[in-house]
Amino acid sequence: MCTEECLKQAGRAGAFSRRAALAGAAAIAASAVMAEPAQAGPKGGYGRGVRDLTHPLTTTFPAFAPGEEPSRRTYVTIEENGYYMQEWRILEHYGTHVDAPGHFIPGGRTSTELAAAELVTPAAVIDIAARAARDPDTTVTVADIKGYERRYGRIPRDAAVLMYSGWAAKAGDPDAYRGTDAGGTLHFPGFSAEATEWLLRHRRIRSLGVDTLSIDPGVSSTFDTHLILTGADRYGVENLAGLDRLPRSGATIIVGLIPYQEGSGGQARVFATW
Repeated sequence: MCTEECLKQAGRAGAFSRRAALAGAAAIAASAVMAEPAQAGPKGGYGRGVRDLTHPLTTTFPAFAPGEEPSRRTYVTIEENGYYMQEWRILEHYGTHVDAPGHFIPGGRTSTELAAAELVTPAAVIDIAARAARDPDTTVTVADIKGYERRYGRIPRDAAVLMYSGWAAKAGDPDAYRGTDAGGTLHFPGFSAEATEWLLRHRRIRSLGVDTLSIDPGVSSTFDTHLILTGADRYGVENLAGLDRLPRSGATIIVGLIPYQEGSGGQARVFATW
């Protein structure tokens, strides 16, 4: 999510300092995607499958702020050099990507310090798409979480809690995806600070994931959700795709984070399997 533009605002919110834990290094990758959508089984369950939750990395995907889009050029060609390769100029927080704790927290862990075990987690998908269609500033609330658990059961410890808002369908239109109004304020859904605190305290979650530009709602200027989550030494995943085709419970997600040296986060190929 956040790059130069929003970090200027975040700096005013002050630095959070909470315990750092766990060390390690790694990234995880997967190799196959299922061609057909998940199908409900005869008892309401899902047949085993794999789903890619990653937007293709292009120079036209919506950036958090205009002007932060990457650039690319052909570096060598098969015709002239015997092989093909591109050169990219890109920010760590573009496209489907991870926010490591160090993105907001001084001394917080960086991309290479997130352990492999932390990047493979059970997933709980909370659907707020109908409400988001009416109110782009809506957030995942504690009431949403409790309603989810009444229907699907308790969110497991170390889970990734994913917000499905339907926003991925807008990714082809940067203005619609950002929801910028005439005054420059962004409008898209995210997690409320209260829901984030509740999930950390009562469910000991590992991460939050969203199908929007930020785990905070677009209208936020203080980035409380980021500060709470990364301050608890947890990470976020932003700009996810395909959450509508995931079972609401029972899936596992695999976050193939690029381990940038001293990275505040980075691009990731994210898969779900069930």
